[in-house]
Amino acid sequence: MRLSSYSLLPSLFCLASASAFAVEDHAPDAAQANNPLANMTAFNMQNYYIGDVSGTDKDANQFWFRYAQPFALGDSNWLLRGSLPVNTYPTPPNGGHKTGLGDLNLFASWLIDTGNPAVSFGFGPQITAPTATDEALGTEKWSAGLVNVLFDASSKKFQYGYLASWQHSFAGEDDRSDVNLGTFQPFLFYQLGGGTYLRAAPIWVYNFQNDSYSVPMGLGIGQVIKQQKTVYNFFIEPQGSVADHGPGQPRWQIFAGLNLQFLN
Repeated sequence: MRLSSYSLLPSLFCLASASAFAVEDHAPDAAQANNPLANMTAFNMQNYYIGDVSGTDKDANQFWFRYAQPFALGDSNWLLRGSLPVNTYPTPPNGGHKTGLGDLNLFASWLIDTGNPAVSFGFGPQITAPTATDEALGTEKWSAGLVNVLFDASSKKFQYGYLASWQHSFAGEDDRSDVNLGTFQPFLFYQLGGGTYLRAAPIWVYNFQNDSYSVPMGLGIGQVIKQQKTVYNFFIEPQGSVADHGPGQPRWQIFAGLNLQFLN
């Protein structure tokens, strides 16, 4: 059984609060800190520790590097995001683990003017390249598809949105299964004050190729700290499966990370 980086799309962090500012002074920073379409350069380091992988008695881990950069095409505004995982997956036949790079994903989202600067909406193409350093750590397929993102930060207390994506393979190794995958990631963030917030951002996955799926739910906590022109966003979010089918799905996992936004 091979685990695919698509089916797992994407340690305890100390939540430092001593440098946090009052929520009434920095509510816009806290509200926008989790916006995947924020019109600013961002660099994220995010980790999924998967304690129970269906179809095995093993654990797994996926560490993501993500970089986002806004750019313009004529009169239109876009956001380019690249995501590269470092995967540690159990592999047959001896049941050991292999670690290495997974498949690189890129998407470009056209940022549509909603008439409300607090509401971000975008859609555009995505492509995934077979950059895995071992056949067990990726799909060995080129895939392409679409993404759609919404984020509503109209309220200083509660922000919400989603990231939906679909992609299908179009080239690659003939002896590997085709990719035909849809994902939906809801975002829910509730500001407690002082830069501290509650969060839920699970990724629901459906594999149209073999009808396997994963539906986790989670509840976590985060801390936003602004230092000069950099916004630091620490978070941790335990997640558990409420429904899953097929091998290679996370039964429970811990999602944690540090997101950096660089203000203009």
